[in-house]
Amino acid sequence: MELNDEARERPSWDEYFMEIARIVASRSTCLRRHVGAIAVRDRRILATGYNGAPTGLAHCAEVGCLRAQRDVPSGERHELCRGLHAEQNVIVQAALHGISIRGATIYCTNHPCVLCAKMLVNAGVTEIVYAGEYPDDLASGILGEAGIKVRRFV
Repeated sequence: MELNDEARERPSWDEYFMEIARIVASRSTCLRRHVGAIAVRDRRILATGYNGAPTGLAHCAEVGCLRAQRDVPSGERHELCRGLHAEQNVIVQAALHGISIRGATIYCTNHPCVLCAKMLVNAGVTEIVYAGEYPDDLASGILGEAGIKVRRFV
């Protein structure tokens, strides 16, 4: 059996990892936005994370969205939320399993917010590849100042 050229075409590493991040995002329990993130080093997945309530706590689908109830705009007052961001969860999952993400690339379905940017800096991440925009100039500035390579997946 001979494969045609189309069947032989493999996704690039960026395409491969971003598609996995999108699948991870499908596990999100957030009512507003589904975000997924994966930490990768040497083309190996170290940890995954998606946005949602902490382990064992009720999901927003069960108790409602605090941000929606209080009319909090996207990108503001991050502390008014039951959930963790995908990037926070990828850091936590790596830590829980004793895995360093120093030197890793983060593939994320959205650009990190300022809170996640600061955490990724301190975790030693060296590159972030993101798909969707998330308007946060402070986050971009912090990542740039830290020397983290940031690029948009297209």
